[in-house]
Amino acid sequence: MQNLKNIKIEDVSYLGNLTNEEKTFRKKNLSDFQTHGFPSKKNEEWRFIDLNSLLLKNSSKLELISKNLVNDKIIDNILRTFPIDLSDKNYILSVDGFIKKIEIKHEEKNCYKIERSVDINKLSSKDPLECLNNALNTDYIKLIINENYSFNKPLVILNYSNELMNSVSLNQKFDISINKNSKLSLINFYNYKSKKSFYNFHQYYFLHEGSILKNYSIDLSDNSNLNYIKTNIDLSKNSISENFIITQGSEYSKNEISCNLIEPYSSAFVNGIINLNNQKKHEIRSKINHIAPNTKSYQLIKCILSENSKAVYQGKIFVDKEAQKTDGYQLSKAILLNQNTEFNAKPELEIYADDVKCSHGSSSGSLDDNKIFYLMTRGLNKNQSKKLLIDGFILDVLDKITDISVKKIVKNILGIN
Repeated sequence: MQNLKNIKIEDVSYLGNLTNEEKTFRKKNLSDFQTHGFPSKKNEEWRFIDLNSLLLKNSSKLELISKNLVNDKIIDNILRTFPIDLSDKNYILSVDGFIKKIEIKHEEKNCYKIERSVDINKLSSKDPLECLNNALNTDYIKLIINENYSFNKPLVILNYSNELMNSVSLNQKFDISINKNSKLSLINFYNYKSKKSFYNFHQYYFLHEGSILKNYSIDLSDNSNLNYIKTNIDLSKNSISENFIITQGSEYSKNEISCNLIEPYSSAFVNGIINLNNQKKHEIRSKINHIAPNTKSYQLIKCILSENSKAVYQGKIFVDKEAQKTDGYQLSKAILLNQNTEFNAKPELEIYADDVKCSHGSSSGSLDDNKIFYLMTRGLNKNQSKKLLIDGFILDVLDKITDISVKKIVKNILGIN
């Protein structure tokens, strides 16, 4: 493995077959990252959880993976580590950032296409983490769904890292283009076995007119890694983006999602659950950009915190001056199960149109002792009473999942009937 601060593109073994244009592009992005480094609380978007300090504490000698350490012969064993039945689903397996298996067997082959080459002419950024990803991403997939086609079964992206990985930086990119009047349910499932590593995932989704994306992100397995997921979604006329995030596994995690409502009658929904213990620090940051008139957004985030954990929700609704008739709603709530937990909320409205309906709110508190006492008088013990109240607290978020099969998966994993 090679040290990230001193790495050169020529030294990266998995980038041995680059064209001159690709090499130039990656070099520029790597130089930009090495100039600016990891973001710290000097950046307003990172004020609550300082990534640079966390990396210095957690992975002081962060290195770059040199090759795939997992043998193809154990792929079936890796698949069995995911608590999900894959027999009736399409899936793509990524192991340590390398695509190891693509199984899309429930769809018509002429109705979708997979590309593996990044379009470097469209990629430029001032974000150091995006520059890092552009420079050093290990593998890339772009899924293109043809017009008037709805996937019969969900597509599951299985992200796995093996236990031999320690203090490694891994970067991956995944894009989707859903053409006119088409539909996809997507599940990003993270199952990390590695230690003290940093995962930097970037996703770009483009929804054409009348298309629907149901996008679910699940991080449940306990690990000592730092996980950063950035998702950018552009929505055309009459398109719908439904996004659901459940995050509790990684020691540190930040989900950053931007939905750009660029044409009229498009809608974006962002719902999530942060469930933490053992001093974990997780954050969801959402930004809904209402660019066109007659657009709608809805955001609901709920947190359950115990054992010195910390959760952050930064949510922003931006309304352009042309975006009249905007309907935007945002709410975050947290339950603090003991005194040493921390919840930070930063709701924002930035509105330049005058004919809009926008609102935001945030609250936090402990479980109601009177409700716990009442449930105990009905035959439950204290732990059962707390669980029942917590399940009820997050149930309205789970009800926002409109894909019945995905809702069943999430409820089974969380142990909710």
